[in-house]
Amino acid sequence: MVLETTAPDGIDDHGGREPGDAAQEARERGAYWTAELAPFARASVPRSIAGLFTSLVPYLGLLVAMYYSLRVSYLLTLGIGVLAAGFLLRTYIVFHDCTHGSYLPTKRGNQVLGSALGVLVFAPFANWRHNHAIHHATAADLDRRGQGDVPTLTVAEYNARDWRGRLSYRLFRNPLIMFGLGPLGAMILAPRIVPRNARPRIRHSVQLTNLTLAVLVAGACLLIGWRDYLLIQGPPALLAGAAGIWLFYVQHQFEDTYWERNTGWTYADAALRGSSYLKLPKILQFFTGNIGLHHVHHLNSRIPNYNLQAAHDSNPVFASVPTLTIWDGLRATRLKLWDEDARRLVTFPQARAASAGVVRSRPSSAAL
Repeated sequence: MVLETTAPDGIDDHGGREPGDAAQEARERGAYWTAELAPFARASVPRSIAGLFTSLVPYLGLLVAMYYSLRVSYLLTLGIGVLAAGFLLRTYIVFHDCTHGSYLPTKRGNQVLGSALGVLVFAPFANWRHNHAIHHATAADLDRRGQGDVPTLTVAEYNARDWRGRLSYRLFRNPLIMFGLGPLGAMILAPRIVPRNARPRIRHSVQLTNLTLAVLVAGACLLIGWRDYLLIQGPPALLAGAAGIWLFYVQHQFEDTYWERNTGWTYADAALRGSSYLKLPKILQFFTGNIGLHHVHHLNSRIPNYNLQAAHDSNPVFASVPTLTIWDGLRATRLKLWDEDARRLVTFPQARAASAGVVRSRPSSAAL
């Protein structure tokens, strides 16, 4: 039996695909998972406050330390910047939880805290929340790709492109571009743009975040100079951005991941088969806010990051989810295309070999 669960708030899990008894069965399975994970989907104010004191406070303190270290050595500044990047990434996870309404007990509290943290992580709260909800509702659905996920083509789609289209895709999926230039584009520049046809609430969120950022950056530049500001802010932002993109990549892009056409797609399979458990050393699990337990997060996004490990340990089903090491995650960056026949992600050479095999297996026109 395929496990089922509930979709993010306001989004129909099955898109109206399952009438009658099938829809009822899906609701019953969803009720099971809702009840099973309900004890972990409760925010704790003391733990949430502790999370802020172990993410935001150290990050801001290390930025100050970076400023004073400029008088000593920029190598020292960069060293502190690496540590600051870790706490910035952890702060981003708190922001991420706020967008799910899971970090604090009240909707208003999550909105206020999330909007404030959004300025520090360069992400407009309402716009990011909207895009990320779409990601949760459509992850691993081949017919609903394109928003909030890493662009992924099937082998057939890639082969159907002209050379310009294939080159563009190759460049985008190149690790040097994805993890090198990616943070600048995806984390710094792209969030400054108001989406086309954006709702007023989302448009205002982007505009207000941009205005607040402009005031803060201008104030910092007047206070310490634009050069020192860039030397301090640049390294943590780019390092945390690269780490964040890599984390997001390996959470869904691994060889035996799950992709399915819309008619066969289920929310639970996307969580349990298409989301990985990135098993990290405890210190890295701390800095990444337990987001490596991504299968639990996708199954129930209302679980705050500090409860994800306990939720994972509570159910034997989670022992069989796709588990990756750091090395597995690094190797996964070689995977570029989804092979619908083999039902796995493949490299470009593997895709060429598979396509050549298909061509060779077809009878020639002379034989017909």
